[in-house]
Amino acid sequence: MIVTPESIWMDVETIRGTAPLVHNITNYVVMNNTANALLAIGASPVMAHATAEVREMTQMAGALVLNIGTLSDAWIQAMFMAAQSAKKADTPIVIDPVGVGATSYRTQTAKALIAATSPTIVRGNASEIMALSDKDALTKGVDSIHEAEQAIQSARTLVETHQCTVCITGETDLILEPNSQHKITNGHPMMPKVTGLGCTATALCGAFAAVNPDGGQAAAHAMAVMGIAGEIAARWAKGPGSFQLHFIDALYGLSFHQIKTHYNA
Repeated sequence: MIVTPESIWMDVETIRGTAPLVHNITNYVVMNNTANALLAIGASPVMAHATAEVREMTQMAGALVLNIGTLSDAWIQAMFMAAQSAKKADTPIVIDPVGVGATSYRTQTAKALIAATSPTIVRGNASEIMALSDKDALTKGVDSIHEAEQAIQSARTLVETHQCTVCITGETDLILEPNSQHKITNGHPMMPKVTGLGCTATALCGAFAAVNPDGGQAAAHAMAVMGIAGEIAARWAKGPGSFQLHFIDALYGLSFHQIKTHYNA
């Protein structure tokens, strides 16, 4: 995969020019955050969970994002229904296995979703990615207790098994696909202090996947934009509360000059 400031900016401009609909079946902790982030980058978010409408909504979407952060049986059913609709339409699917390894309920759900959907992108922290391929790997609730590099072998197993892109996020972001691997080092230490930024990263993966058929490049572009916006926001923030405000503003005002100046691979 080739990732440059120019390729990142091309996708940002395409998102802003086409406003792709990103259908999120996500957790209620982060709905507002992720919707605002998608709007700020230029996409059009929708959060539809009811089984009566998920198939129809997915048919209109440019990408489907499935996030298992606050599971219920009804939402799981809706996720599988939406995924079936997305696969039929060849719509990109992004899965966030939040908290996998913490309980058997969410671990089994995430594994079943990935097996059933053959997703375009799986995005998670190191502990979550490890738990998807190692039954003995654990997480600290929804937080990672491992570094991205420790999850590389687990990620490779997922990539080979499901022919998908795996994005391991942390202090360093690693993006793996069948024939390549890419590293993003943008970001700021304040980012883990804000709840839901990992989920926001997943939603942004959906926006970029909606306009870029290369799942690896789409994920790398999303992670670069996340990290750069975080660096810009941190300049103005006094703490995690104001960081959220400035992060959304940074996404909205992101320019090619900022990408070219900040991008680190």
